[in-house]
Amino acid sequence: MNGFAISSHFNKNKVFILHKCDLDKRLGPFCYVPELVELERKVLARKPKKLHDYVVSLSSGATPKTTESEKYYTDAENGIPFLRVQNLSPTGVLEFEDCKFINKETHNGMLKRSQIFEDDLLVKITGVGRMAVASVAPEGFEGNINQHIVVIRTKDKTTSETIAAFLNSDIGEKLATRRSTGGTRPALDYPALLSIPIIYDPKILAITQKVVEQKRKNEAQAKKLLASIDDYLLKELGITLPPSQENSLKNRMFTASIKSISGNRFDPFYHQKYFVDVDNAIRKSKYKTGILKHQLSFIESGSRPQGGVSNIEEGILSFGGEHVNNLCEVEVKTPKYISTEFHKLNIATETKLSDILIVKDGATTGKVGIINNPDYSGQNINEHVFLLRPINTVNAVYLVNYLNFSPIQTLIKQIITGATVTGITKGALKTLPVVLPPLVKQKEIAEHVTAIRQQAQQLKDKTKSALEQASKEIKEILLGS
Repeated sequence: MNGFAISSHFNKNKVFILHKCDLDKRLGPFCYVPELVELERKVLARKPKKLHDYVVSLSSGATPKTTESEKYYTDAENGIPFLRVQNLSPTGVLEFEDCKFINKETHNGMLKRSQIFEDDLLVKITGVGRMAVASVAPEGFEGNINQHIVVIRTKDKTTSETIAAFLNSDIGEKLATRRSTGGTRPALDYPALLSIPIIYDPKILAITQKVVEQKRKNEAQAKKLLASIDDYLLKELGITLPPSQENSLKNRMFTASIKSISGNRFDPFYHQKYFVDVDNAIRKSKYKTGILKHQLSFIESGSRPQGGVSNIEEGILSFGGEHVNNLCEVEVKTPKYISTEFHKLNIATETKLSDILIVKDGATTGKVGIINNPDYSGQNINEHVFLLRPINTVNAVYLVNYLNFSPIQTLIKQIITGATVTGITKGALKTLPVVLPPLVKQKEIAEHVTAIRQQAQQLKDKTKSALEQASKEIKEILLGS
């Protein structure tokens, strides 16, 4: 062994020599990266307990069969939160921006063993990116988890939050990643997860809680900014909305003419007076009004290969509802792929810059986002979204913000159909009224709204910077360097 040497030109954390006697139970080289070995040596010098020592109980999650999703999933109002990896956050707080919901029968039946409640510690064990991302269920919470997460019950809330703060630190993440197995989709088995050494220090929890509080303030400011967009559009387009109606018995009882029902939907929800009043208010705008159909050169939904895409690790991005964020943009946090061959068979729905995606079914029906990232051009969409391509006399940024406008979202709610799985049809979507200012005015509105959204994004970036600073402070506390 002494006769071997590695050139100094190599990165010693990527190319290194290991003595046979130093091999543990695993053969994978990543476990023996010198940087990670040294890090663990420093952590162990603090004589920490292992995660196992804090566990009262542990359960894994499961995912209902996607081929029978209508039996299990429902909307937010009637369902139980079904948490996935994207709902966990390095701040330790659950994120609900892209949350699915299961019905109570599924929650209390086939998924009963993976139920979660307040103060439970939720830890990611499978997936790309950071390993062992951890969050704590808030007060009064009841939910469920998929198979990529485990729920750990500890003795109390403080224990769960302190462990989450450590696991979410750079040190905790590296210790977890060192124990992961697999290539394109790393995973932590239970023995590996429970063997992670935990430096239990209340000071790191205090730092994390300070960042969480800053995050809440930033989000409140961002929410206020985004809410101002509606008032701006109402003023600029000259629309006066009718007052909202109380959900009283009197307001729920109304008459409709045979003429309005003939050849149309028969259900009372669609014909509510408030929907009619909102539609009339939009059409009385100071600018001419058309319908969406005439403002598009293309509208179509996508598809996925038989068997889904969960086992496809690379290829062409497949955009779905989860890739539309709250800033009216298409953003990929958790990529989904289709093969190049399948993409070529469905080339009609290949994406281009300035295309608009609108969610066509599920809990986020009507959510819209524009493709403004060049990397997202030349990709594709799945069956849960429509791709809209505006004609050249319509500003795409104006249109995406118009479709996100509360009166239009109200009319989208009107055209939703279905019982267990709800959604909008292409035909109904085409009939939405579109207020059409001159192109110069559209551009002015688009630039103003974009500026507001950029301010909201800056607040988001401010939170990210605070997290990075907190990470440095935590490292100093844990290792003194």
